[in-house]
Amino acid sequence: MNPMQQVRLEKITLNIGAGKDQKKLEKGMILLKNVTGIPPMQTVAKKRIPNWGLRPGLPIGCKITLRKLAAEQLLKRLLDAKDMKLEESQFDDNGNIAFGIPEYIDIPGVRYDPEVGVMGLEVCVTLERAGYRIKKRRLQKRRLPAKHRVSKQDALDFIKKRFNVKIGEEE
Repeated sequence: MNPMQQVRLEKITLNIGAGKDQKKLEKGMILLKNVTGIPPMQTVAKKRIPNWGLRPGLPIGCKITLRKLAAEQLLKRLLDAKDMKLEESQFDDNGNIAFGIPEYIDIPGVRYDPEVGVMGLEVCVTLERAGYRIKKRRLQKRRLPAKHRVSKQDALDFIKKRFNVKIGEEE
């Protein structure tokens, strides 16, 4: 296979949305630090939504992004928490995978923290091919050709082969 056509893991983003509840946000920050060992960053509201009590600049969640080897090692643990099973609906058409973990104590190597309680988190996995830099670079940005994008089927094949994950109702 052409090395430029090989799919690779670009990044993993862990996310906890807390809304305007600051206690939940603090617990989420502690949880992400316990899972990854790296301090997370806060996300802030960009729009004013009076019905939800949100205003621009208000911290409403926290996230952490991992790349390369750290991302791959963590993804194995996170998939283990999901019993190595994902649904086809968790894959989008651009090579991204998103799933939730309802309780963090399911993740191997993470112990229950009474300060945090029972809490879940969202996981977003981004896949790409070599050459994706052309759409992100600062000078001479270019559109990515359709044949070079990671399709849903490419993402399914990659996750099945690389991480031994079962998709849907496979037995």
